[in-house]
Amino acid sequence: MDIQSINWRPKLGDRTNFGIGFVGCGGIVQYGHIPAYKKAGFHMVAAYDLKREAAEAVRDLTGGSATVHDSLDALLADPAVEIVDIAVMPWVQHEIVQKVAAAGKHMLCQKPLSLNFDQAVDIVNMAHQAGVKQAVNHQMRWDSGIAAARQMIEQGAIGTPTDAQIQVSSATPWHMWPWLASAPRLEVQYHSIHYIDSMRFLFGMPEWLTSRHAKYAGQGDVKAETKSITIMDYADGLQAMVAVNHYNMHGETHAVFRFYGTEGAIEGTIGLMYNYPSGRPDTLVYRQQGRDPIELPLDEMWIPDAFVGPMAGLMSAIETDGVPPTDSADNLNTLRLVEAAYLSASENRSVALAGFLEG
Repeated sequence: MDIQSINWRPKLGDRTNFGIGFVGCGGIVQYGHIPAYKKAGFHMVAAYDLKREAAEAVRDLTGGSATVHDSLDALLADPAVEIVDIAVMPWVQHEIVQKVAAAGKHMLCQKPLSLNFDQAVDIVNMAHQAGVKQAVNHQMRWDSGIAAARQMIEQGAIGTPTDAQIQVSSATPWHMWPWLASAPRLEVQYHSIHYIDSMRFLFGMPEWLTSRHAKYAGQGDVKAETKSITIMDYADGLQAMVAVNHYNMHGETHAVFRFYGTEGAIEGTIGLMYNYPSGRPDTLVYRQQGRDPIELPLDEMWIPDAFVGPMAGLMSAIETDGVPPTDSADNLNTLRLVEAAYLSASENRSVALAGFLEG
């Protein structure tokens, strides 16, 4: 196939001037959301944070287009705000969603949707009952390498998928997120959730999941797992593996994806993880036995560029009265996989997904 024809960039709808109001204005909004939204030409109109200086920083980064509000209620009362972009800690997201839904505003929620599965279901139900669109910010689906691989797989480039791997070994700068040190769940809940969601995006739900978690001997005050290996087995024989180590203190950073099939292979790198957070663009190579490898040039990376995708998808869903690509109801399946990973690790067994946490 002609992989040079692959258009992996996020697709924008006809209308992209929905007013976006930020709730939570921390680092990820400042170096992820805002640069991506500026690039896409999105309309950022409001900001609120418990720390007013954070909201003021967002206002400045938007070039002054975002009005700083003194309360969540004030932001929700602003008629210019049509979409609320929530970027808060997961344990406070429920109460914020409750107010956003009551105000009749569409919303893009932070991941994980909740640390409690039943509460996540309630978050989904609140949006449904309010008749508003609700998406989850699983932006890795629009990371250039993953987005291109999805199109190639759909077009038959590798034939029937037989094996999938995402492997990351890096020295993670935990000082960027000091609150994570005391988290009872860490690596899978906050990091590998991206890779697990990407596997589900590419290949659907597995039948079985097996996960093993470990700690690094020198991780100090960091309480929970910082290394994990998760294997997902599919009915057709496909096996998908996510293996992550956050304490590669001496070797070279290694952040790769490999998707193999009966007719070919897709191999690439997750550029963001090299010298994080500066990073570099992803790479992708297509291979077939007996043929020269073909490289697909990529010029974007996960943060900030992929952040266009979830918001663009939500806007299109509002415009067409459709379903966002990262619809919160569908996102419950990603949370099911995360919960299965922790159950598997705690009980030293594989978990069958059929019927697991299904209502």
